[in-house]
Amino acid sequence: MSLLPESASFEELVQDYFLAVRGAGLMLSALDTELVTAWAQEGVPFEVVARGISRSAEKALWDARPGEPVLRSLRACRRQVETEIRKYRDLSAGQGEEAPPTSKKRPARSWEEVRHARLCAALRALTEREDALAPRVHRLLDTVLACVPREPAAMDQQEAWALMALLRALPFTERRTVWRDARTGEQQLMTARARRVARRFRLQAAVRRRLDMKET
Repeated sequence: MSLLPESASFEELVQDYFLAVRGAGLMLSALDTELVTAWAQEGVPFEVVARGISRSAEKALWDARPGEPVLRSLRACRRQVETEIRKYRDLSAGQGEEAPPTSKKRPARSWEEVRHARLCAALRALTEREDALAPRVHRLLDTVLACVPREPAAMDQQEAWALMALLRALPFTERRTVWRDARTGEQQLMTARARRVARRFRLQAAVRRRLDMKET
């Protein structure tokens, strides 16, 4: 999700992503910095926290006034981020438990498997609402989504590919509307890197909104 170098710390990645999604600001407040430090101590991948931030921002995006930041502070994301952290840790703990040899209980699914299953279910539901997209969805399920990613970053990339493929499948006039919605509220004072991250976030949010796939 971030365009920072791979050597960037967890705290740097979170700050970079939040400020880009927020669309304003150059640094976090002292209280927000303390919160990032607490999340770093949880020992979860950056993508888990970024997912909580993006979900919080997406919910607030369509209510924000023009020129107004999507989120006023990182603390506004706290509940959603900590929900994602809890889900990740619970699922990771389940993965580490070995079932008895005689048990018929299904193995616990990973965080990536749960997200992958939800995305596939959302796409199948989409075919029932929009017949014209059904061929593209079936192709995605057979190719891009044929395998479950093994790490959070790969899951993020897989979901992004699927959304962009669906965007390209829309009629030109609808694609133009989605792109215009994604550019609304873009801050020109952001760095080029932050602008790219923000634009990608807004574009994916606009595609999900158009396709009514907000809860993937």
